[in-house]
Amino acid sequence: MVPKSIRSLARNPVVLSVALCLALVSPASAAVPGVSKFDGADTAWLLLSAALVLMMTIPGLALFYGGMVRRKNVLSTLMQSFILVAIVSIQWVLFGYSLAFAPGSALVGALSWAGLHGVSAAQPYPAYSATVPHQAFMIYQCMFAVITPALITGAIAERMSFKGFLVFSILWITLIYDPLAHWVWGVDGWIHQMGALDFAGGTVVHISSGIAALAAALMVGKRRGYPQEPMQPHNLTMTVTGAGLLWVGWFGFNAGSSLAANGLAVSAFVATHLGASAAALTWVAAEWWIGGKPTVLGAASGAVAGLVAITPASGYVGPVPALIIGAVAGALCYSACRMKSRFGYDDALDVVGVHAVGGIWGALATGLFASVLVNAAGADGLFYGNPRQLFVQATAVVASIAFSFIGSMILLKVTDALVGLRVVNESEQVGLDLSEHEEAAYAFEA
Repeated sequence: MVPKSIRSLARNPVVLSVALCLALVSPASAAVPGVSKFDGADTAWLLLSAALVLMMTIPGLALFYGGMVRRKNVLSTLMQSFILVAIVSIQWVLFGYSLAFAPGSALVGALSWAGLHGVSAAQPYPAYSATVPHQAFMIYQCMFAVITPALITGAIAERMSFKGFLVFSILWITLIYDPLAHWVWGVDGWIHQMGALDFAGGTVVHISSGIAALAAALMVGKRRGYPQEPMQPHNLTMTVTGAGLLWVGWFGFNAGSSLAANGLAVSAFVATHLGASAAALTWVAAEWWIGGKPTVLGAASGAVAGLVAITPASGYVGPVPALIIGAVAGALCYSACRMKSRFGYDDALDVVGVHAVGGIWGALATGLFASVLVNAAGADGLFYGNPRQLFVQATAVVASIAFSFIGSMILLKVTDALVGLRVVNESEQVGLDLSEHEEAAYAFEA
């Protein structure tokens, strides 16, 4: 029986109005069947992951690369990563995100989302982000777009002009990265429709940047005095600090790609950590055996190689396959970096050996070790009874290599014709910090 006091309140029109308003805004009444539901935990995790991926570029990659160049070029190296955050972010909002993710053709997205038109900050877009706002997904993907061209800069460190770098980066992110992202991750992209698995960017980020780095190293040419003159890293403390930030940030890169705070994020987090750990050990073991000494730079480089290799597989494999993928990556990427002198190209900071080779291995390893027991939205790989998946992965790898290399070579030639690619010999000898930016990283009193 309803108490008399309650019955009297219910007859009050003010009370009835307030109760009706509360009912209308309650979560239960806001849920509409068939419509994606905003989830606060998933959104918080994705925004945190976006910040972690940004940290990978600045300061992570900037410090990692900056410590490996000579003292006279450290500021120019830091500047390349820093300025790309600004450039790519604006390009992404104006039209890059639309080219990469908007529905369009099998090759590229339409411009329907240019300027973030129709990209809601409150409502999910179910095809990509079922429980987070569309803009949260957009800004998360923006951080992937930011770091990819920044990876290329390690191959052309210490000799590319700032004008050439800016022009090439804008052309490359628009004409290479955006279409490739659409191929692999866009709802109607042809590689996506083919069934290729790339959880967090093995093809889109690492193969594309590593192969573009090879094209750039070939086009720009060797550093003045390479390989006769010693070109030792000027500050390995900086490099190891950067590697540590990359390792931490990579959890946002891989575990964040689950787009939800769920068990898949946990699985990807664990796989990422194990892949990096195993690769750091095998790289150090290989150089200890071959060179006689284990190096700190080797440990840092090995960890990054493992992170690269596990990236495409992180959301599809369990802990033991992650260890195998990482262990192979450490030894394989170490061997690849040692081979560059035989081929005669100057990849200053080993982008090709780590990102191209590691990315290729990771993409193919996904076709070996992927399991629907880990991720029901994926597929089984060769070792789980599905040999076709390895073929699909290989097709995606070949397409990514061909598109990035040929397209990058064309864009490098266009850039050279427009503004030039390389600084003059005198500027290179003085160092890019002074010749390009009129600054010095370190001030010494006379």
